[in-house]
Amino acid sequence: MTSKMFAPFTNRNYRLQWSSDLLTSCATEMEIIILGWFILTETNSVALLTLYASLQYAGTLIAPGFGLAGDRVGHSNILLYMRVIYSVLAAALLALAFAGLLGPISALLIAGLGGLIRPSDLGIRNVLTSQIVPRESLMTAISLSRTTTDLARIAGALTGATVVGLLGLQWGYLFIVIFYGTSAILMRDVKVAAAVTSTLNVAFTPVRDFIDAIRALRATPSHLASVVLAFLVNLTAYPFTLGLLPYLTREVYGADQTSLGYLVAATGIGAMAGSLVLSYLGQLIPPARTMLIFSVVWHVLIVVLGQTTSVWVGFFVLMLIGAASMLCLLPLAVLLLQGVKPELLGRIIGIRMQAVYGLPIGLLVSGPLIGNFGFSIVAATYGTIGGLCTLLILWRWYGHMWPISAGSNRA
Repeated sequence: MTSKMFAPFTNRNYRLQWSSDLLTSCATEMEIIILGWFILTETNSVALLTLYASLQYAGTLIAPGFGLAGDRVGHSNILLYMRVIYSVLAAALLALAFAGLLGPISALLIAGLGGLIRPSDLGIRNVLTSQIVPRESLMTAISLSRTTTDLARIAGALTGATVVGLLGLQWGYLFIVIFYGTSAILMRDVKVAAAVTSTLNVAFTPVRDFIDAIRALRATPSHLASVVLAFLVNLTAYPFTLGLLPYLTREVYGADQTSLGYLVAATGIGAMAGSLVLSYLGQLIPPARTMLIFSVVWHVLIVVLGQTTSVWVGFFVLMLIGAASMLCLLPLAVLLLQGVKPELLGRIIGIRMQAVYGLPIGLLVSGPLIGNFGFSIVAATYGTIGGLCTLLILWRWYGHMWPISAGSNRA
């Protein structure tokens, strides 16, 4: 079982992609910590903090376009272009910081530009992984790929907070530029089999291609239910770990940036544990049933997080949240990659990435609500609504999602 757990690493292309993804994720986590804290301390505004977090997902609406482009020019090429752009944007921000010209507005503008492409990154990673490894190793490979984000949340968060605390924002961004640049170099060497790229010579008809993907999604109830659940958790659960942690750290716990790094790392530790459990169990996991159960658990933990008043209690709860989120979303990702024509994979995942739009909506709504009612009440409200809506999804698609004999429960 253990040898199967690490079997994807015997594939050179998978090793290159995994390493490139890890460096990209580390740089991204460092950026989120550094700029989020910078904006909060410069402006003392939770509204601007949530705006910054929302801008990370500004390109959600155009995610299907990236999926379509990947189907046409190759998903490894799209990831390469994206990482070159990340490097250029980080270098621009680094130059502004060294020149003493960096302010909240310029930081928000650059974050918005990066946010035009960042929402598509994870989905395209998963499609590329599915093209590199055999189907029977997909759950294991996707779970191990997710550890790049989890490791980055631990190492990137702690490194970002420590480097900025000791050396300043400029030197933190120098590491970010190096990480993005190296990730692009590694991705350049990833090669996909010719059979997978056979659609490159097909006529480019974006409207028809997009309609084909919509039809394929609607024709598969388990896929449609997965996209709805993905939107829900982005709307009601993710805002508390992908945007509001700086506020929780400073305003609720009365702690500093170093503590913020620990709290971000806590979600990474829990998420990595969840990813490793799934990579170990592999095909034994029923994807649809697992994602529904842990969506409910995730939302219950959001309610609990809102009632914490101590950094270390929050640390423990955030570890559990990290584990629950992976035990929900990784089976969801695998479910969506199954039963789809190879030439439609990028477009289907692009449509799934539309669900990420729930995150900026949830963040933008949460800012004013927290200002008026407080963090604990908003967390309880979001968690309760999310849990009830998960049960509603189960009720609506019960026959396709819950029976262990259903196709959606075969990894």
